[in-house]
Amino acid sequence: MPVLSEREEGRASSRPFGRRGRPVSLFTLGTMRALDNPAAMAAVLERAVAVGINHLETAPAYGPAEAFLGRALAALEQRDPVTRAALVLTSKILPGVGLAEGKQALRACLQRLGTGRLDNLAVHGLNTPEHLAWSLRGEGAELLAWAEGEGLAGQVGFSSHGDDALIAAALEGGRFGFCSLHLHLFDRQRLPLAHAALAEGIGVMAISPADKGGRLYDPPAELRQDCSPFQPLELAYRFLLAQGISTLSLGAAQPSDLVWAERLGRADGPLTEAERAAIERLEAAGRQRLGPERCGQCRACLPCPSEVPIPALLRLRNLAVGHGMEAFAGERYSLIGRAGHWWEQRDASACNRCGACLPRCPLELPIPDLLADTHRRLAAAPRRRLWG
Repeated sequence: MPVLSEREEGRASSRPFGRRGRPVSLFTLGTMRALDNPAAMAAVLERAVAVGINHLETAPAYGPAEAFLGRALAALEQRDPVTRAALVLTSKILPGVGLAEGKQALRACLQRLGTGRLDNLAVHGLNTPEHLAWSLRGEGAELLAWAEGEGLAGQVGFSSHGDDALIAAALEGGRFGFCSLHLHLFDRQRLPLAHAALAEGIGVMAISPADKGGRLYDPPAELRQDCSPFQPLELAYRFLLAQGISTLSLGAAQPSDLVWAERLGRADGPLTEAERAAIERLEAAGRQRLGPERCGQCRACLPCPSEVPIPALLRLRNLAVGHGMEAFAGERYSLIGRAGHWWEQRDASACNRCGACLPRCPLELPIPDLLADTHRRLAAAPRRRLWG
């Protein structure tokens, strides 16, 4: 077992989650992994409750997760109704469905979970302008209003893998009480959006800081060294909590996966001096390994005439070269063009060396050469996605 920082023990802390939402624990139990059988979900739920987690996040798209969770919640209700009543339940609905179909899907969701009401209902993957229009003006708007009006959802929100402009428009629409975003120690692009949302009373959940934040549950040697004396995942969690993010999702496949939620369940204060120093050393180590080839992620290179997502691709190169995170970077790179609106559509091989990006780069990076190097390093046989 890794060495853990000492933290104050006791009841887990909680934070507000949206304008009309109930407070949630610093960690959220994501239910997309404990799917071997109903007993596996029940064991994870029992441990999550024991370590102070009160927020459960699921979705119809997570295979049998809702059905398994519903059985576990029913058993908990029988033996400890007070604890069951204290849990905050979030599920999702995919965008684009018709009103009648959406009503049927939500009723089926509630039936699987064995509840008459969700605390939070999220649009699952508000990733395109069409999704946003559906949510704010189309049948989606009617569906969300119906869910709230019928008392089937306490508040509505969204998760998004879309671009910053789209997320900003969704947050500014005044419709949503919470959002789930990609917010990571190694990808801080959306932090300003998260801070703006929090300032408006909108709850913010960080999507999978352990996995999509860099497979930090299985860090390479370089990264462990860079983050010392902290574990990479510990430092990543603390970074987000110190930013004020409402809650961090943790997809546990087994009870032991919840060790960090137990140890950091009250770690909601600002970064300590030691943590700040570790993050500075981490960043310095990456800069040193990358040298003059480090992309600063300023996005001045965009737009690319060939629609190559230059910053996203060079961020993966930064991680692979700067911190030894080739496994994570290669995994993400292999999904390009295979995940629909959930991820990028063009990889680095789409660069035709037109040179339009070169005069825009304040660091004078040889961007076409770096893109070619990214492709050589990270292109591999496609990997299977967990979902979709």
